[in-house]
Amino acid sequence: MAEPEFTIVDSLEGIDPAAWQRLAGDNPTLSHVFLSALHESGCASDQTGWSPRFLLLHREGVLQGAVPLYLKTHSRGEYVFDHSWADAFHRHGLAYYPKLLSAIPFTPVTGSRLLAHTPQDSVLLARAALQVARQLDTSSLHILFPDAASKQALTAAGYMLREGVQFHWENHGYADLDAFLATMKMEKRKKLRQDRRRVHDAGIHFAHLAGAAISDEVLRFFYSCYVATYQAHYSRPYLSLAFFQRLLAEMPDKLMIVLAKRGDTPVAVALNLVGGNVMYGRYWGTTEFVSGLHFETCYVQSIEYCIRHGIASFEGGAQGVHKMSRGLVPTPTWSAHWIADERFADAIADFLAQETAAMDDYIDELAEHIPFKDGQK
Repeated sequence: MAEPEFTIVDSLEGIDPAAWQRLAGDNPTLSHVFLSALHESGCASDQTGWSPRFLLLHREGVLQGAVPLYLKTHSRGEYVFDHSWADAFHRHGLAYYPKLLSAIPFTPVTGSRLLAHTPQDSVLLARAALQVARQLDTSSLHILFPDAASKQALTAAGYMLREGVQFHWENHGYADLDAFLATMKMEKRKKLRQDRRRVHDAGIHFAHLAGAAISDEVLRFFYSCYVATYQAHYSRPYLSLAFFQRLLAEMPDKLMIVLAKRGDTPVAVALNLVGGNVMYGRYWGTTEFVSGLHFETCYVQSIEYCIRHGIASFEGGAQGVHKMSRGLVPTPTWSAHWIADERFADAIADFLAQETAAMDDYIDELAEHIPFKDGQK
């Protein structure tokens, strides 16, 4: 086998999209279009503190592997929180930033972070990323939300692992939504149906829009709600309308919108991504408060869509114990970390050992409260 050649690039512009897609597979957040849209719209750029430093592996001029890496000057938009680590560095007079990060900006979705055709090349990429972190003189390297194959390679390369939790729904071949609801405990099913009735009684009905059925008008309504959601929390949105318009223009088959309407007037919306037999819940917003509307728009309608279209699973996004009442169950997620300073590396390793034990206990406790009848999930 030819020797690997590693390079670092600050743009996807010179990378053949087809070659990239052969590595990225069906996960829409890893696609050439999605990442290019983030960068070229200015959402993830040097100006916003996300400086691309993509690691590429070639053999005889053929792209065989890649790692989406970013030089970061802050920890925003990551969903794995290391602010206490940064504070500890600061208290000891050391710089935590810049740090090196492998993640999909603003997107807490599990997926490959070591894009390669073989497990052996995944390990080579994991080790090469460490060399990049050293060459760039960063304090640390963090790999967020790796899938099982990437996690295995990162472990083999000596990274420290950190456990988290999200809430996902699995399709067990339900004939329809009623068949899914029938697996839930009576009190949980009753409460969910009461919430659905409140939404219906408020005069709200739903449309599922995918691909070409999503108009620019609908997308603009979505974006106005997306912005309003951030403003309600006294924050600014990470993503621009131009980013979403780029996705709609270049990968429409990966978008699915749940649109809530009263008559002909839209009142709420949720945007999901679809790919690899998975639906990823991403963004939502509304123009008014209606009891139960958030749960119905974001979760129940999305689950119903998955059942109708035979989609295997629905990932409900970051955090949210409240999602369990809609049938999403606690699912471990992971991140992997390397710290350059050995003193801090040892301290963080001790912290992670304690945190992982606590997280395991927490997930076990959550599992005791899943809303399904005994023996069903």
